[in-house]
Amino acid sequence: MPAWLSSWQLPDQIADVLPLEAQHIEQLRRLFLDTARSYGYELVMPPLLEHLESLLTGTGEALDLQTFKLVDQLSGRTLGLRADTTPQVARIDAHLLNRSGVARLCYCGPVLHTRADQPHATREPLQFGAEIYGHFGLEADIEAQLLALDCLKSAGVTDLMVDMADVRIVASLLAGAKLRASSLARIHAALAAKDASELDSLLAALNGAVSPEARAGMRVLLQLYGDKQVLVEAEKALPRMPGVHEALQDLKRLASSVLDVKIGFDLADLRGYAYYTGTRFAIYGHGTELARGGRYNEVGAVFGRNRPAAGFSLDLKELVSRLPPQSLKTPIRAPWRDDASLHAAVSRLRAQGETVSCVFPGHEDDTDEYDFDRELALAAGQWTVQLRS
Repeated sequence: MPAWLSSWQLPDQIADVLPLEAQHIEQLRRLFLDTARSYGYELVMPPLLEHLESLLTGTGEALDLQTFKLVDQLSGRTLGLRADTTPQVARIDAHLLNRSGVARLCYCGPVLHTRADQPHATREPLQFGAEIYGHFGLEADIEAQLLALDCLKSAGVTDLMVDMADVRIVASLLAGAKLRASSLARIHAALAAKDASELDSLLAALNGAVSPEARAGMRVLLQLYGDKQVLVEAEKALPRMPGVHEALQDLKRLASSVLDVKIGFDLADLRGYAYYTGTRFAIYGHGTELARGGRYNEVGAVFGRNRPAAGFSLDLKELVSRLPPQSLKTPIRAPWRDDASLHAAVSRLRAQGETVSCVFPGHEDDTDEYDFDRELALAAGQWTVQLRS
């Protein structure tokens, strides 16, 4: 391969974002941050890299395989490029802000993944998120979900569907069973895949560690997916064990807070089970998952302040790729002259929110590439905006 060819090629699933798409992403970034601010969220900007042990402590350990690692030339310590921003925001809440009451924090910045989440996804998502620290009540879960929906609606997504679950149901059914992490992971995988035979064999291999009542409840979970009727069926079919009833009641309340959006449940879907501690939700639109969030009370424990937490995140790049291309307002073409009245007219238009592009001498023919439909022209001694013929 010629050197000139390899010098501009990018790594797999890493891509430049060109002007039209970049402007769309930036508009949504500003819109989402303004929406979060209207709820009372404060913007934080964690660094892109940190000491590896800080990024991967606690719930961050699940991100180990997703995290790029490098050596700090100053200290010799291993650094990591963040694969998720939530652990960093938990650190900020625990040690830098150190507030006793509720803290609402939001962020928007790139994260890096060693492997993409999906076959054709980017390994450099632009992650937007909002998090609430310091409130145990379901009100925080509801607010996180409502904010996520408001953001997506403001972006023009209309066919939204919210899928809900609660990790406490399975946790309650397996309470008391001393399971290895590998066994627990296989059980969750069987539940997610709706694989009844695999689930039966896994439960049978536990040699009585799980009660017959709980084992029956685990099998029932495979059928508990669909609309709101699922919660009614779950209350009848699941054993009355501590945590199960509370989780179902919280799901009912969470669902009742959502208006004008389709709602579904899959009580066996526990993606992120090692991360979430209560309700979890995923929001779908345009045929794909656009946002996910829920309750994750243990996120700050490793930083010395085990504060309750709830929130959500989404990838702005993925979202924009699913939206129709924007038809952006074209700039106004203006000549480049040493003319005080021209400079004043250009400044006035820019102050009004218009984009004015001045054409350098000798490049008058280049402007056709930008599809200018208006120009600033001198007429009767006044600089006025005119439609181009």
